[in-house]
Amino acid sequence: MTDYKMEAAKAALQFIKPGQTIGVGAGSTIANLIELLAADSGLASSLTLATSSFKTAGLIKEKGLNLKAAEHLTKLNSYFDGCDQFDAQLNALKSGGGIHTSEKILASLADEFILLGDAGKSVQSLDTTYPLVLEVLPNALQLVQQWLAKNIPTAKTTMRLSTQKDGAVITENGNYLLDVYFAELWPLEKMDAIKMVPGVVEHSLFLGIAKKAIIAGEGGVKVLYPVVKS
Repeated sequence: MTDYKMEAAKAALQFIKPGQTIGVGAGSTIANLIELLAADSGLASSLTLATSSFKTAGLIKEKGLNLKAAEHLTKLNSYFDGCDQFDAQLNALKSGGGIHTSEKILASLADEFILLGDAGKSVQSLDTTYPLVLEVLPNALQLVQQWLAKNIPTAKTTMRLSTQKDGAVITENGNYLLDVYFAELWPLEKMDAIKMVPGVVEHSLFLGIAKKAIIAGEGGVKVLYPVVKS
């Protein structure tokens, strides 16, 4: 059986040039990309990598690649990452890992944010399959929960809890995560504005940031670009 995530990772290599500074996210497709880069010693030795993921950072170090802390970067040539779902305009929901704030910082530093993955991630329009995840300051938790209950009464909001300890998941920034499951998806611009609620650090909707998507499926590998709405 074809490993579509590996095929997408292979296709991503064409967008990486010697001497560049590259950002990478998390997940199996990104792990494949790291493996491929490490196998090309000439290219690998000239690259600088940064990542939003603790696990990916460990893999980069294990493979002997040059890792640079994100806080020391002012620019990336490109940032590669997966997502849960993206639409025809390449708006993406990145709700699974809970590190969307760090991911969005690196994506915004990059000349190009490139989505990677299998063709199943591509949909015509985003839907309610995945939640909008909010990273929330601890002292604003009650305020944000009250705002959600008042303004999105049909949505189900749950605090993300740890499976490894008793209590809430705490982000790398020391904050909480709220999963907001919409009964019916809001217009994306309206969803994006939720980050203006006091105490919301960021959310998992990447609106208008990705420049291209590389997907692999039964129809082969495709490079997609944002469809301009008429």
